[in-house]
Amino acid sequence: MQHAEEDLQIRWLKLRIKLKELYGIKPDMNGILLLIGVQELGVGAREFTKEQKQDLMHIAICTVLSPSGYYRFDGKDEDGWPHFTQLLPLPEQHLPEQENFLKDHILLYFQSYELF
Repeated sequence: MQHAEEDLQIRWLKLRIKLKELYGIKPDMNGILLLIGVQELGVGAREFTKEQKQDLMHIAICTVLSPSGYYRFDGKDEDGWPHFTQLLPLPEQHLPEQENFLKDHILLYFQSYELF
């Protein structure tokens, strides 16, 4: 288990370094979720309200967990915002495990875009 944990952390660091090369910043988890949310919304970089940023991070979480069957994409509303339905309950985990669960799914998301 320890080896898998180290591998995950190494891959996570490589993702953050790659994003720093692309965008000039090395984002934390929230920054990466925001980036994914903006990507999925498809409107490009612009100013967002605090509430919109929370919505973008929710979009990101739904998007990265969809391939594992936790969420289903239902389509976009009239303003172009994606909507999802939760299909499975998220696993009950302590915070470090929750974070690793999300990191793993985020890494899979970026792999699907062939960033690595």
